[in-house]
Amino acid sequence: MTYSDDFRPSERGLMMAVRTLLRELHEPGRPHVDPATAAAGLPDEPPEEGLGGEAALRALSPVAFADVSRLDHPGFFAHMDPPTPWHAWAAALWAAATNQNLLHPDTAPAARALESRLLGWLAPKFGMDGGHFVPGATVANITALWAARELTGADQVVASSAAHLSVEKAARLLGMSYLELPVDGEQRIRADLLPDDLRRSILVLTAGTVGTGSVDDLTTGAGAAWRHIDAAWAGALMLSSHSEVLDGLELADSVGVSLHKWLFQPKGSAVVMFAEADRAHRALTFGGSYLAAPNVGILGSRGASVLPLATSLLAWGTKGIGARIDSCMTAAASLADLIAADPALVLWRRPLTGVVNWRPAEHDAMAVRSRLEDAWVSTADIGGQRWFRSVAANPCADPATVVRAVRDAMTSHQ
Repeated sequence: MTYSDDFRPSERGLMMAVRTLLRELHEPGRPHVDPATAAAGLPDEPPEEGLGGEAALRALSPVAFADVSRLDHPGFFAHMDPPTPWHAWAAALWAAATNQNLLHPDTAPAARALESRLLGWLAPKFGMDGGHFVPGATVANITALWAARELTGADQVVASSAAHLSVEKAARLLGMSYLELPVDGEQRIRADLLPDDLRRSILVLTAGTVGTGSVDDLTTGAGAAWRHIDAAWAGALMLSSHSEVLDGLELADSVGVSLHKWLFQPKGSAVVMFAEADRAHRALTFGGSYLAAPNVGILGSRGASVLPLATSLLAWGTKGIGARIDSCMTAAASLADLIAADPALVLWRRPLTGVVNWRPAEHDAMAVRSRLEDAWVSTADIGGQRWFRSVAANPCADPATVVRAVRDAMTSHQ
């Protein structure tokens, strides 16, 4: 028995999978399918005799699409998770089909060259001179702090209480002490509380906090051994007409940016960039008798996540990406305007980076959220109080739809 046909695509099977995808994502009025019920239809044990590829896809489609979030829905104004453009997920299919491993030049010569080219495009826009791809901002933060420790001998990480949890994770993994400073009324790090001597400290500043989208003063902490900016969320503003929000970012020693947020890429895509990339990479490089090229960074084997990004950059151009980010920023401002004009709603602050925090004036926010229909908001704790958190990651979002749904949910229980 030979298995060569297993790895030659079945046109009928691929077309069936694509038709299923298009039907599930774009056909209106699809019935609700409970994910637990869908999964319950699968056998308790893996079958001894396989079903075949097409039958397996049919069996799994109810699970794959059960109650899936429609991130391009006009009422989806909730999380830092954008819809992905069709060309990006098509390119992700190419990457999965070829299964290139960027660890080895033999298996991914073109993908390695493409990654280098795209970093040459992107890094200068952030004031950096290079870097590498990682599967998310958590790994970007860990990588940057690892390089900083190796190059400076720093033994402490300093960040705000609003910093992403991956910053403290990184400090613990690297055996460093962690100093958490309070934030001010705008959820920015209290620069006035920084230690007088930062020569053995890595200072992490946040450009777009998870809860409120706040941006620390990116010029602060000039005396630190290393300054890293976690720009997972707001970093993409450097490609938009709102880049002034990130003034000072170019002064950092390292920057991390999620591509699967405001660059609209599939999950598992980010970059870590350095002001002196060659120097940083030398500190993170390992070799082995089984390697044809040095291994840089935390990851060993990794796929060609660069391919979807290259497709998007070519399809839209940097101006096109910037225009889509600008439209999200406009939607956030419009949502804030609607909230500010409604006496039944309370706006926390004008949004700075597309994150709108708001709540009902006289209703429990969580109870209202539980009654929402055809609209979605997330939540965040600010000063011990629960607020709605509407993140403008969806260029198709309609602020009026979200406000109307919240008002309906408020009145439906009166």
